[in-house]
Amino acid sequence: MNWFRSVIGQPTAVQLLTHALNRGRLAPAYLFAGPEGVGRALTARCFLQAILNEEGDLSNHPDVLWLEPTYSVQGTLYTRRQLLAADKEIPRSAPQIRLEQIRQLSRHLSQPPIRAPRSLVVLTQAETLNEAAANALLKTLEEPGRATLILIAPHPSSLLNTIVSRCQHIPFYPLNRRDVEQVLKRVAPPDFWPQVTPALLALGAGSPGAILQAWQTWQEIPAAFRHLGEQLTAPLPLQRALELARDITQALDVERQLWLLSLMQQQLWQGREFPQCVVLLQQLERARQYLRQYVQPRLVWEVLLMRLGSV
Repeated sequence: MNWFRSVIGQPTAVQLLTHALNRGRLAPAYLFAGPEGVGRALTARCFLQAILNEEGDLSNHPDVLWLEPTYSVQGTLYTRRQLLAADKEIPRSAPQIRLEQIRQLSRHLSQPPIRAPRSLVVLTQAETLNEAAANALLKTLEEPGRATLILIAPHPSSLLNTIVSRCQHIPFYPLNRRDVEQVLKRVAPPDFWPQVTPALLALGAGSPGAILQAWQTWQEIPAAFRHLGEQLTAPLPLQRALELARDITQALDVERQLWLLSLMQQQLWQGREFPQCVVLLQQLERARQYLRQYVQPRLVWEVLLMRLGSV
C-alpha cells in the first residue's frame, strides 16, 4: 500500500521514510524540519498509519500520543483548539510544550504498547519546548524503549543540539507552484479561488497551509485595510494618516498588525518599481521591528503612514 499517496511535493521525505519502513528499521526519533504548512503533520500521520498498518483516524489509538503547545489558564493546560472550542479567550503569552506534557509522554512510554509493535509520539511545534520540558525530553530520547518519536519543527536550529543529534533528520521544503495549486484544489473551500489575490499567494512562500491561513486572516480584517499596500501611491493628508492609524490599531491586535505589514510588503513588491519599492519595504520592516519591540502601535502606524505616502 502507498501510505504516502496524499503527500504532495515532498519526495525526499517520502523516500527516506518509505526506505525505513521497507527495511523494518525505524529510528527511535525523527525530526520533521521545514516550513509550516508544507505537509509535515500530514506526513507524520501517514507514517504512523504505515507503522501501525491502520488507515483512518488515529486520534483515539491507545498507542499514539500527539502533543501540541498549550496555554496555562488558571492552572489548567489548554491547546489553542481547546480554547476556541470552549469559546475562551486566547492568552497573550505564547503557547509552550511544558514539563507536565513531557511527563505525560514519559508515562505513555512507560506502558507497553497495546495494539502496536511500538508506542508512537508526535510533538508538533517542538520549537516551543520550554527549558524544563526540553531537558526532560532529552532524557527520554536517551532511552526511548519500544517507541518512535516524531518532532515537528521549522528548523534543526530551533531545538537543542543534543535533541537534534538524537533524531534522524527528515527535511521538508516549500512546494513549487504546481504542487501548491494541486494541494489547494484539494483542501481550499469553494470561495477561495475567486477571492485569493497574488499577494496572498506570494505571502505563503510555497506553503499551502500558510496561503490558506493568509486568506482566512485576510477575510477577518476590515475591507478598508486589505489593499493598503496597493493604495498608498500618493501622499496621505495628515488628518487621513492619523485617522487610518487610529482605525488600524483599534480594529487589529498586534499580531494582526504584523500580518498586515507583511501583506503590504507583498503588495508593494508586486506593484512598484524597484528603487522606490526598496525604500518602502525598508519603512515597513522598520515598523515591524518597532511593533515587536512593544513601541506604542498607534505611534508606529502614524509615523509609517505619513512616511509611506511621501516616498
